[in-house]
Amino acid sequence: MPIYRRALAYYRPFLGPTLVAVALTLVSIALGLLRPWPFAFIINHVLPAGAAPEHHLSVLGYDLSSWSLPAIVLLMCSFMVGFHLISGALGLLTGIIFLRVGLQALLRLRTEIYAYLHSLPLKYHDQRRSADSSFRVAYDSQSIQSFYSKAIFIFQSAFSLVSTFALMWQLDAKLTLLSLAVVPFMVGAMFIYAQRIRTESTTIAERESAVLTAAQEGLSSIKMVQAFGREDFEVAQFRTSARESLEANLRLNFISMKSSLIISTLIAMSTAAMYYVGSRHVLEGTLLLGNLIWMSTLLLMLYTPLEALTQVAWALESAAAGAKRCFEVLDKQDEVQESPDAKTIATSRGEIVFENVAFGYTAERPTFRGVNLRIASGQTVAFVGGTGAGKSTLLSLVPRFYDPTAGRVLLDGHDLRDLTKKSLRNQISIVLQDTLLFSTTIRENIAYGRPDATKAEIVEAAKRAQAHDFITAMTDGYKSQVGERGGHLSVGQRQRIGIARAFLKNAPILLLDEPTSALDPTTEAAIMVTMEELMRGRTTLIITHRIATIHDLEKIVVLGSGGIVEEGRGPELVARGGAYAALYRSANLGG
Repeated sequence: MPIYRRALAYYRPFLGPTLVAVALTLVSIALGLLRPWPFAFIINHVLPAGAAPEHHLSVLGYDLSSWSLPAIVLLMCSFMVGFHLISGALGLLTGIIFLRVGLQALLRLRTEIYAYLHSLPLKYHDQRRSADSSFRVAYDSQSIQSFYSKAIFIFQSAFSLVSTFALMWQLDAKLTLLSLAVVPFMVGAMFIYAQRIRTESTTIAERESAVLTAAQEGLSSIKMVQAFGREDFEVAQFRTSARESLEANLRLNFISMKSSLIISTLIAMSTAAMYYVGSRHVLEGTLLLGNLIWMSTLLLMLYTPLEALTQVAWALESAAAGAKRCFEVLDKQDEVQESPDAKTIATSRGEIVFENVAFGYTAERPTFRGVNLRIASGQTVAFVGGTGAGKSTLLSLVPRFYDPTAGRVLLDGHDLRDLTKKSLRNQISIVLQDTLLFSTTIRENIAYGRPDATKAEIVEAAKRAQAHDFITAMTDGYKSQVGERGGHLSVGQRQRIGIARAFLKNAPILLLDEPTSALDPTTEAAIMVTMEELMRGRTTLIITHRIATIHDLEKIVVLGSGGIVEEGRGPELVARGGAYAALYRSANLGG
């Protein structure tokens, strides 16, 4: 029940249009109940009057004595058409309102989930598949629209049932009670199958998410797949995921069909009983034939929503499964929370201090601990060490992608947790090993950190990154599309775009995570010239396995054994014969 209430809460801003649509719906239902009345009137009054001409007729208190019988029949037929048109027009109008409101709520939920996913720390995303998060945004979120449409349908059906029951009671009370005898059995069947349907619906969502993940991973790595001849393996993996989804769908549909058969059989038995008893009443003279026909139509109007309500109940269970997956995201606590009284930092000198910092992805296995390090404003510091030593993790603490599990990180004397994340990250530029580009133009990718930058500023940044020449050589210049993840550009070109982006942002702190490791020596040498200009005047933290590029820096920090094992200049560290000296020798630089 809490899931239903929480889902419907998304419709509070649209309460006004909903109430208007509900009022119109009630009028439409009332007119729908009157649709069989003209035909019943013809059978009960006009046709007998044809056999007895002296019979006088009136409709709604209006005397039709002067009317011919064909004219009265035509009037009744006109009423039938009129009721249908007015009811249909109102149904169309309310349908449009309900659809628009439902889609607005869907937009709200999707945007909320997507925005919250962006605010969650990297630790959350590291532990989950991106395809699963995408599935929740794109598909599970649609459950919110199902909740609304089903809730409206339940209200409409409830009003229709009460109205139909009241009208049938006026025509024949005994038949009405007989018709309702089947309802408890239908409700019982509904509850029996409801939980099973929710369980299977949750399973389907998980299986479909796995299918999306398999497709996304296989297609995004198509070059690797083909290079290693693993097409058959990837197809087999996908087929396994797709088969599991198929089996879950089969189970759900079998349950639904079996329950539908039970419900429809109950309805058929009740309908047959009503026809039998109703025919007896006509023969006994206690019920007019026209009223029996009217009641048979009303019976259909009674059972149709009843049968549909069972389907709606199961659809709600399916929607509940999707909504639960959405709310799981929204209920996830942000482990890198922003303090309510966090301060905004407008400019920064770039002085960074690590005070007794510890961090671990799990409490049982700390990545490092006891890290104490002071980085002066404008200083360049390189971090080296073996794989898994925590170099990238240490750098990730600076923009608060993660928070330390112990100790603190300071910027210009401020604990990072006391600063707003947005203002903190405005002080930082990042260049990664694999520059991330979006499927848009070169200009928009360079200006990603400063979308308000002028064309002249973008061009200047590209020139400083030595990217201007290859950009202008392209057919559309700065308007050229880079393709998915920058696939239309070479590795070196993508890296220059990333450097241009950093130049344009012009932040006082620069984080470089293996910026040249994917480049060939010639391209690396050219990129490093550009990188040195980018680093000038900025506090720079650089991670690299290329010892030659950082050997002469004034400070090198060596990570290993759960923390800092050495720090100093390259030649000094080589002379000590410790961990750095081993790295230096393994790179064949010092003999």
